[in-house]
Amino acid sequence: MAVRFVSSNIISSLGFSTEENFQNLLHGKAGIQTINDPLLYPAPFLAACIHQAELEERWIETNQKEVASTRLEKMLILSITEALSKTKIDISSSRTAILLSTTKGNIDLLNLIESIDPERLLLWKLGEFIGHYFGNPNPVRVVTNACISGVLAINTAAMMLKGERFDHIIVVGGDLVTRFVVSGFMSFLSLSETPCKPFDRDRDGLSLGEAAGTLILEKTSFPEQGDILFSGGATANDANHISGPSRTAEGSVIAIQNALNESGIAAQDIDHINAHGTATRYNDDMESIAIQRLGLSELPVNSFKGSWGHTLGAAGIIETAALIESMKADTILPTVGFNMPGTTENLIVTKKPLSKPLHTCLKLASGFGGCNAALVLNKK
Repeated sequence: MAVRFVSSNIISSLGFSTEENFQNLLHGKAGIQTINDPLLYPAPFLAACIHQAELEERWIETNQKEVASTRLEKMLILSITEALSKTKIDISSSRTAILLSTTKGNIDLLNLIESIDPERLLLWKLGEFIGHYFGNPNPVRVVTNACISGVLAINTAAMMLKGERFDHIIVVGGDLVTRFVVSGFMSFLSLSETPCKPFDRDRDGLSLGEAAGTLILEKTSFPEQGDILFSGGATANDANHISGPSRTAEGSVIAIQNALNESGIAAQDIDHINAHGTATRYNDDMESIAIQRLGLSELPVNSFKGSWGHTLGAAGIIETAALIESMKADTILPTVGFNMPGTTENLIVTKKPLSKPLHTCLKLASGFGGCNAALVLNKK
C-alpha cells in the first residue's frame, strides 16, 4: 500500500491556485510588501498578505450556503473547494477525513472578544466549523505544533491512511497576519526591516505571510507512473530553548534520519532539499549544520520564505505543494532574497530555476520550542 498526493491548492499573496503560485515562484516573484495598517501594528512593517478584494469576490462566488465566516474560514473553505474540484472524492464520506493545521486560528477575533462566543477563538471550534460546512461526518483533527504544524499534519495524514478506516485525507492549513502575531514576533526582535533573505550572509530576520493551503492524500495499491508518493516522515524535539534551535541541529538530524529510515531511501539518493529557511540567523545556520552532518551538502537547497513570507501553520502545506509541482516539472525553484552565502556550513542554495531530474526530495521544517520535522517524497 502506498500513499500518494492527488490534489492541492495554494492561496497566498502570489495567487489563488497551485498553478498560479508555482508560476510566480518559478519567475522569482515575491508577495512581501510594506503594510501600513495601525490595526495590525502601530508602525509600518513588511508582510506578504492575501489580496482582500479578490478573496471576497471568490468567496461570494463559492459560498452558496451563505454561511457567515471569518476571513480565515473563507480562505480554508476556498482552498479545500478548489483542491476538491480536481478530484472525484466525496468529502461527505465517512472514509474521508479532514486534518487542520494552524498555529493561531481565528486569533483576529480577539479584538471582538466581548461581542462573540469566546469558543470561536479555539482551534477545535475552527476545525468543527470547517467539517460542518462540508458535511464531513468525522471529527476534524487539529494539528498544531508551532511552525512544523503543516509538515506534521501531512505526516499524521499518511499514518492515518496506513490504517483501515480512511481512504482519503484532506490536509488543510492556514494562518493570518494579525496584530497578535505581528506583536509576538516583534517582541522576539525576529522580523526584518527588509524582505527576508533565506540563507544569505546579510539575513537579519523573517518576513511574515498569510496563506491557506490544501493537500489531498489517498492510499493506493497501484501507484501510477509520475505519482508523487509520501515515502517517510518524522518529527523530533531538541528541547534546546523556547525559541532558539539546537546549535548542533540534533533535533533536525534525528527527524531527517528517521524519515529516511521509514522511507527505506538512502541519504545519497536524495535529489533536492526544500528547507524551512526562515532567514533568521539561528534557523538557517542550524539547517546548514543538519544538512552537513547527514552528508547532504552537495544537494541543491531552496526556501520559499522570500516569496511568501513565513505563513506559520500553512507553511509546511503550501511549501510541500510547491515541492510536488517542482518534482512533476523536474525543476528546482529559486530562493528569492538569497544573494551571498552566509551559513555556518556551506550550502548550494538555488538563486535561479534549475532543471534537474527530481525523483526523491526532502522537505524540512523547524519551529519554536525545539520542534523539527522532515518528509521524504518520491516520484513513481
